[in-house]
Amino acid sequence: MDLNKFNANWNYPTNIRHGIGRVKELAGACQELGMSAPLLVTDPGLAQLPMVQQILADCRKGGLRCDLFSQIKSNPTGENVTDGVAAYWRGEHDGVIALGGGSALDAAKAIALMVGQELPLWDFEDVGDNWTHVRTESMAPVVAIPTTSGTGSEVGRASVITDTEQQIKRIIFHPNMLPAIVILDPQLTVGLPAHITAATGMDALSHALEAYCAPYFHPMAEGIALEAIRLVKNYLPRATADGTDLEARAQVMVASTMGATAFQRGLGGMHALAHPLGALYDCHHGLLNAVLMPYVLKANRSAIELRIERLARYLELEDSSFAGFLNWVLTLRQQLNIPHTLAEIGIDSAQVDKVGQMAEHDPSAGGNPIQFSAEQYTALCAAAISGEL
Repeated sequence: MDLNKFNANWNYPTNIRHGIGRVKELAGACQELGMSAPLLVTDPGLAQLPMVQQILADCRKGGLRCDLFSQIKSNPTGENVTDGVAAYWRGEHDGVIALGGGSALDAAKAIALMVGQELPLWDFEDVGDNWTHVRTESMAPVVAIPTTSGTGSEVGRASVITDTEQQIKRIIFHPNMLPAIVILDPQLTVGLPAHITAATGMDALSHALEAYCAPYFHPMAEGIALEAIRLVKNYLPRATADGTDLEARAQVMVASTMGATAFQRGLGGMHALAHPLGALYDCHHGLLNAVLMPYVLKANRSAIELRIERLARYLELEDSSFAGFLNWVLTLRQQLNIPHTLAEIGIDSAQVDKVGQMAEHDPSAGGNPIQFSAEQYTALCAAAISGEL
């Protein structure tokens, strides 16, 4: 197989460089953005790997003065962002390299935003016109390099950050939070364990699927979501079964980026529930979406059945009915060893009422095809805990 066919550059929704081994271009990408002393932001697990040390060495060899910041939780907090800003100024940096999964990328983008602000982080939550108060000229440039294929945070204009005091996830937004350059190197995902490959890949599916089902008019996003779902269907099982399958890794990585590009159209009930559950139980975001997916799909059936049938035909499923599509989702989850219930990942019913209330007010709830009440979200959460589909 000719892996060079995956080497490509495109400029949608930002400057993207895709291909095997293209992380070697990082130093040049930073210099294109005027960086001479970037801060590399990643998570503690990645920071211990030879891959990160090699990236740092390559940056320094390329003429950059590069330091590392990795004090980031799996669900990044406001304190993590504050600590990152302090590290940025302490090291006299002039840009940010965001390296890792969604947590590291989200934290890095928030750090790059906050190094130029006088107002506190929560003042830039995605509510009303808060984003207009950002001092854009003082934001740091960002090069983003995902090492998982799921969140698509590398092409997102927002970061999901946990407010530990209020026990809630807040979305920090500004259009300029979109990284200026993205390097998609599938080789960086080869070492991912199968369960992480599966959970992050299902996160990519949840983004594309909720964007496809959102009620807003955005034909471009709808088309991107459709193809992202097809790529997940065809390649995620392969990437999970054989982590060295670079063709599958490359295609799932693109699907992840496409899913996040598509959800400009909106998200929905999966994310409305996953956000509070992640904040309260500190669970993996992609895994939460994977578990919740069939329950939310079924709850939305009356509003999305015809749309899902069209999707099923595009995917060339043997049964192109809504039930056939739902069965495909259930079979895919089983194939990837995704748990069927929230109870299996340590979530009990003690806070279901609180989760329902939080979900109703989550920004993602606005994109759900049906506007569920807090009570309906509570019932959905309870069903996902018990496994009553």
